[in-house]
Amino acid sequence: MSSKSGNETIDDMFARGLALRRQVLGPEYVDKSIANANEFMSAFQRITTEWCWGYAWGRDTLELKTRSMLNLAMLTALNRAAEIKLHVRGAVNNGVTAEEIREVLLHATVYCGIPAGLDAFKAANEILVEMNVISPRADEKQ
Repeated sequence: MSSKSGNETIDDMFARGLALRRQVLGPEYVDKSIANANEFMSAFQRITTEWCWGYAWGRDTLELKTRSMLNLAMLTALNRAAEIKLHVRGAVNNGVTAEEIREVLLHATVYCGIPAGLDAFKAANEILVEMNVISPRADEKQ
């Protein structure tokens, strides 16, 4: 990652953001999202890649692992299960363990409420099981 310079262009942010977005979320998901965007949705894909990934995620101060944990907490607060699923994958890619994800979601549950926490836990559990990070049942060990 690099810090921003006064000479950076929007195209520079897009290029950095695209590389980082692919690294965290996986190239298949990102490339499909961009390829499937029609004229209306392409503006959203562009701003997400430039500002979310190129600007915010591309800053040096916080590690990607920390950013992933923050995202999971904020997405729990917003009760966005679909985005939690996506960002659980990214968190695992960024080195966040299942135990750390659980702790982030427990902490967020205390501040955001049980319904939001339940939705977050269900979403995270689904993806962690799918990725073979955790067992689907308590009596099964990985």
